[in-house]
Amino acid sequence: MCLKKVIYMTDSIVLPEELKELLDVEASGQDPWNTPIICRVEVDLPGWLNQLTGEGDWEVFDEEEDETCISFAMREKARAHSKMAEVTLYHNGYAVVNVDGKALFDGSLTTGTSQCAHLSYYNADSGEQILLN
Repeated sequence: MCLKKVIYMTDSIVLPEELKELLDVEASGQDPWNTPIICRVEVDLPGWLNQLTGEGDWEVFDEEEDETCISFAMREKARAHSKMAEVTLYHNGYAVVNVDGKALFDGSLTTGTSQCAHLSYYNADSGEQILLN
């Protein structure tokens, strides 16, 4: 089973160049930096941990959410000495991954750093998806 978490990021984010071009000031009469955008990210957490560690069949066993992020406690399945991991996904697209107390990832998911994360952008006013070329 592939566990995917959908995170809606409504904090200010750095927009990719392609997205900036789609938000044409002349066409909309509106400053693109003031256009409300929703970024939706789907993350295959077990797949991402497998990609980062090169091993393991991972599962989520606890989850905690606050105003700025969602944290997932994860462990390897069916191993005598299972590794433990904590994955924190911030609503602005930033992520931190620690495995057995060691940092494996500390950066932005919005820059295409993981094959296990899929980003989609939507106009917050109309709900229409913004497609990047």
